[in-house]
Amino acid sequence: MKDSTQIPFVDLIAPHSELREELLAVFERALETASFVGGSMVESFERDFAQYCDTRHCVGVANGTDALRLALMAVGVAPGDAVVTVPNTFIATAEAISQTGACPEFVDIDERTYNMDSMKLQEYLEIQCDVDQATGRRFTKTTRRPVTAVVPVHLYGQVADMDPILEIAERYHLFVIEDACQAHGAEYFSNKEKCWRKAGSMGHAAAFSFYPGKNLGACGEAGAVTTNDGKLTQKVRMLRDHGQSRQYYHDVEGFNSRLDAIQAGILNSKLKHLSEWNSKRRQNALQYSELLAPASDNILIPYEPSWSKAIYHLYVIRCANRDALQSSLAAAKIGTKIHYPVAIHLQEAYRGLGYKPGDFPIAERVAPEILSLPMHPYLDFEQQTRVAQAVLEFTAGMNASKNRSQTLSASA
Repeated sequence: MKDSTQIPFVDLIAPHSELREELLAVFERALETASFVGGSMVESFERDFAQYCDTRHCVGVANGTDALRLALMAVGVAPGDAVVTVPNTFIATAEAISQTGACPEFVDIDERTYNMDSMKLQEYLEIQCDVDQATGRRFTKTTRRPVTAVVPVHLYGQVADMDPILEIAERYHLFVIEDACQAHGAEYFSNKEKCWRKAGSMGHAAAFSFYPGKNLGACGEAGAVTTNDGKLTQKVRMLRDHGQSRQYYHDVEGFNSRLDAIQAGILNSKLKHLSEWNSKRRQNALQYSELLAPASDNILIPYEPSWSKAIYHLYVIRCANRDALQSSLAAAKIGTKIHYPVAIHLQEAYRGLGYKPGDFPIAERVAPEILSLPMHPYLDFEQQTRVAQAVLEFTAGMNASKNRSQTLSASA
């Protein structure tokens, strides 16, 4: 008899049940001190998360989108600029760029990692841009916008190949803002520096989201900017708090993007468990890959290069019959998600940028094939086995249909 219990895509109940007393203590502390905005809990989290990311500074903000937007503004991205990123990401990456007044420009992805292809970045800057002979900076041939920054996205919990991206950015005078919103604790081995580097520690700054479903998630919205630059830190602090250098003295026009003290306290409690949770995710990913190996003719499992220590925010497979596979898994009471069904350059919201189908063929080829399987630290081996078995049964049906088609063709 088959197990008919639901396997959820993500389990947000188990960690909060496990940490219930610890998290309730955070709320009680806030009630007792009336410290709801700013204060010691925010400062403690900023200090501890900076240490976790191997950076000098961290600034807590209201959410991940704000983190990226404020980081871009703090390095000097201005209205009319162009900022380069990838089309295969959550739309917040592009929103953060366009909300600064800049224009998102896209380059295609590496088909194995789904992250920015540094060769495509190089080609974009050499072929689609002209050079200002006085400054050496690039500007786009079509819109004449100055290209000022690049935003590599560490998608699904795996760091982009940062050495070549950083080298290209330095050569062309570009700021690098890491979108690390899915990569809390992920690592990258830098051949240039001969050491492992944490996501969020390599660019001029980085943005993190603590949306509840992230590897480190708040009980609501929250985000942070990490950086090694003290001046940039001060700019972000001002921007998040109405442009104040001190209370009621506003040096610039800013925003209301402060991190709630309760969320900061919750995040700091969870931060103590993040390395263990990430380790369990890596173990689950390894088990998935072993269990799914017999279906290698019909699905692609995640690729992890030797220079990567991914933390598997998502475990994403590819299948040519993705929609049918998702329906089959849903019938077996297995939760799945699609991250992301439509590349950003083809989204209605960015129709005005003038992109068309075929502009970024790899991102467009991947979008209709990717499927995220259940992944979280509390996923047990029995559940994974059931997920894998359901996938294998589906792919066996694909093979049977393929064989029937081949037989019919041969007899025709």
